[in-house]
Amino acid sequence: MRAIMVTRFGAPDVLEPVELPTPEPGRGEIRVAVGVVNVVWMDARIRAGKGPAVFAVAPPYVPGSGVAGTVDAIGDDVDEGWLGATVVTRAGEAYGGGYADTVVGRPETSFPLPAGMDLRSAMAVMDDGSTALGLLEVTPVRAAERVLVAPGVGGLGNLLVQLLVRTGATVIAAVRGADKLSAARALGVAAVDYSAAGWSDAVRSITGGHGLDVVFDGVGGSVGVAAANLLVDGGRFSGYGMSSGSEAALSGTDRRVRVLGMSQLPGLWTDGPRRVRHVLDETAAGRLAPIIGRTYPLGAAAEAHADIEARRFIGKSLLLV
Repeated sequence: MRAIMVTRFGAPDVLEPVELPTPEPGRGEIRVAVGVVNVVWMDARIRAGKGPAVFAVAPPYVPGSGVAGTVDAIGDDVDEGWLGATVVTRAGEAYGGGYADTVVGRPETSFPLPAGMDLRSAMAVMDDGSTALGLLEVTPVRAAERVLVAPGVGGLGNLLVQLLVRTGATVIAAVRGADKLSAARALGVAAVDYSAAGWSDAVRSITGGHGLDVVFDGVGGSVGVAAANLLVDGGRFSGYGMSSGSEAALSGTDRRVRVLGMSQLPGLWTDGPRRVRHVLDETAAGRLAPIIGRTYPLGAAAEAHADIEARRFIGKSLLLV
């Protein structure tokens, strides 16, 4: 089978196309002929040797986890109804194995696609959509509250923005660059460029000087800190990423705000299957429309990582097999 191997920790060029033996499903497993591979910012962090301990791997390894495709073989003790099913699933039980044209997974972590749903949309919402839903369950938002999402048109951020719009909140997408401003406004929300001087003042202007009730931060660093400083007393800060390279340093704040950092994310995994099924159904029904910015052939995984690290993307990035 064709796969991408991380031969050593380092820059994107350590991602190398390789040929590996095609796996056979064992007892209780299914094999999937992959059509679409999920690519996330954390893949790039892990490849660079900067991933968190929960994703501990050592080279050589095949990166990634989430894939979408068709079940082409099953192991013993697996219902024959899985054969031929179009699914999203995870390669194995731990991180790794997803950047390949064939993966072995398990029925309990596999989800048949609703009728008529395409693989790309399904892959775009499996992880990011279910996480966005989980973030909103942990930090609920009420109608008329003022909410900032940074980054507002990332793979997760654009779905979070769409879910927030449905609450009746005033939603502001913080993005970087003119193209992303346009993409955010196309979602029907206000947008600010956090790379521009005075962006915090622009947020205050949008809120009529009130400030923010909630911040969902996937950027971290100084952007996350600046966003937190816009919160009113009693506001809520939900950190879910650190594309800047570090989480927002908020531990020293003495303001009366509730802060949840990235440590909240593992707690969302337990109820993940329910959320995956929900966002798949919402997307199939047209109530969620993931932004898919750029796709790459499997062999161009290094280019995809380089673009992610340089923030040269809008919405979701995917590998196509």
